[in-house]
Amino acid sequence: MQILVVEDERKVASFIRQGLEEEGHAVDVAADGNSAIDLLPAGVTYDLVVLDILLPQRDGLSVLKTIRARGLRTPVLILSARDGTADKVAGLDLGADDYLSKPFAFEEFLARVRALLRRGASQSRPVLAVADLTLDPASRTVRRGSRCIDLTAREYSLLEYFLRNVGHVLTRVMIADHVWGLGFDCESNIIDVYVGYLRRKIDTGSCTPLLHSVRGVGYVLKVDSSPARSLHHAG
Repeated sequence: MQILVVEDERKVASFIRQGLEEEGHAVDVAADGNSAIDLLPAGVTYDLVVLDILLPQRDGLSVLKTIRARGLRTPVLILSARDGTADKVAGLDLGADDYLSKPFAFEEFLARVRALLRRGASQSRPVLAVADLTLDPASRTVRRGSRCIDLTAREYSLLEYFLRNVGHVLTRVMIADHVWGLGFDCESNIIDVYVGYLRRKIDTGSCTPLLHSVRGVGYVLKVDSSPARSLHHAG
């Protein structure tokens, strides 16, 4: 699942992100309200927003109000040090789906996340696809034509990120931040290794390669009729 965490405390954000990624989710982090608003209409379909209330630039309730004003039905879980009834009522009245006071037990947090994701999964969720490659977020199944592809959690997150950005070149920095998280060394060869794993699983045996290397930049997932002119496909 694709989750946006809006939290300005770096240690808290890193802790939440790590825990969610260990559960197999892909996580983006925004450190202030304006950054969260910038991310939401960027073409990424989030399955859940974890939203702190006390944020720089724009507070969480303002972010929540904007989300609902745009017609986005994404489940929102509010996290806040404010545990008064009035604050909870304000958040729920603005369209939050759940409210968890800080500090909290991480097991309870994960249970609430699972409940909200189940609620969201009951709604229609589009299958991501390019050519004959498909990824179904609801069932977490990946297919290339009639062939079912078994991916690790990291490979799945990587492919989902590519499929949500078909035709766009993703730099190593972008991939590192989105798939591996804060503090990851994007200069290491781990990204290239995992892209190689993913490429072999989705492109081997197909006459139409989809995952391409862009020299000196990064990678792109697309159907390209003439890759030799602009892209280098590494084996």
